[in-house]
Amino acid sequence: MMMKVEKLKLNFKTLEEFKKFKEYGIQELSMIEDLEANMVENDSDSPFYGIYFGDKLVARMSLYQTDAKFDRYFYPPQNYLEIWKLEVLPEYQGKGYGKALVEYAKSLSLPIKTNPRVQSRSFWEKMDFANVEYDMERDRGENPLVWYPEGVEAQHN
Repeated sequence: MMMKVEKLKLNFKTLEEFKKFKEYGIQELSMIEDLEANMVENDSDSPFYGIYFGDKLVARMSLYQTDAKFDRYFYPPQNYLEIWKLEVLPEYQGKGYGKALVEYAKSLSLPIKTNPRVQSRSFWEKMDFANVEYDMERDRGENPLVWYPEGVEAQHN
């Protein structure tokens, strides 16, 4: 089965679908407010990518690019991606949707950082993400995992 990862359009239909996801929160609520304030339909830029099964959104992630000047993880310092809110609806889990989203992010050939939820660490490890050496000042209680494209390694302080 071909899984097509697409950049999600920011409109009321997409935001309605987001309500089915556990990680639904402040970010989406503020998007709804923006949409209502501007009555924009279908052309707002969103950081979300997703996979549809038929016309149902079954998996999503939020993908941000962080500028090289803020890079404290990778060497040489460079722009990198952060994955947030990677989530697959319960009845679609274990079918490769999460993997397809991560593979899409990797295909952009930038290093990737994510802060996994506790129960998802084994998924990230299967996807070749590694622990960073914990740095109290930098990581502030987060426990990030990172993926290194070829030619990129950990930054050493």
